[in-house]
Amino acid sequence: MTISRDLTVQRVRHPLKMRLLQVLRTQLVSPQLLRVTLGGDDLADFTSGSFDDHIKVFFPAPGAERPVLPVVGPDGIVFPEGQPRPQARDYTPRRYDPVARELDIEFVLHGDGPASTWAAQARPGQYLGVGGPRGSFVIPTAFDWHLLIGDDTALPAIARRVEELGPDAQVIVVAEVTSAKAQIPLAVGPRAQVHWLHREDQPEVRVPEGSLLAPALQSVNLPAGEGYVWAAGEGAAMRAVRQHLVGERGVDKARIRASAYWKRGNAAVHETLDD
Repeated sequence: MTISRDLTVQRVRHPLKMRLLQVLRTQLVSPQLLRVTLGGDDLADFTSGSFDDHIKVFFPAPGAERPVLPVVGPDGIVFPEGQPRPQARDYTPRRYDPVARELDIEFVLHGDGPASTWAAQARPGQYLGVGGPRGSFVIPTAFDWHLLIGDDTALPAIARRVEELGPDAQVIVVAEVTSAKAQIPLAVGPRAQVHWLHREDQPEVRVPEGSLLAPALQSVNLPAGEGYVWAAGEGAAMRAVRQHLVGERGVDKARIRASAYWKRGNAAVHETLDD
């Protein structure tokens, strides 16, 4: 008897809303990754349907208590006149608790940029703005196997996905971080494989753009059956990962979701990679 499975990937839209939230607490997940828990009444109707949803985070200007938030109107997003636009970056909703009205966002502490600078000094009571998510790209959990690939910026999404898949899932994680100290706990089960790649251990690797991910995939065996690949990280590295999987491993393009979470030399980048 064959059991049918729905492996259809779905796009779901959400009403766009801007929210003013306050820091409730912070926690170091690793020396390089800080979890900030936000709360507030504005979270009452928050929704996040996929592990790789992204929200726009708005930061207060230097010396300001609260960020300047845009208004969502019939003509789209409008910022208040006469005020400078706030610095903003895209982040993954790591966890949302609708009962406690708590939202977790995890920040990579890399020492520069408005997001890392703000996170390094974050304290309870401080304000942060959050917009979105606009929608969700829902990938079914019923695939025979799941390959999750990414660098430090993808760790929150990878960790959330592993939790959603559960301990019985056949999941392969290939993650690149600075060193062993930057590894984070993942709620994987006995059928999982986790490959941690440490940049400090292989400083001679410089192609593409210094990423270890595409070269490491050459030695990863893909299981039999229907699988899905999710990858996120630096733009050039993600293109190399996608090209390897499609061109050398024969993975169907429709079974890969690859995104650039950042690009060397550019700020505030978030795009899906395709042909």
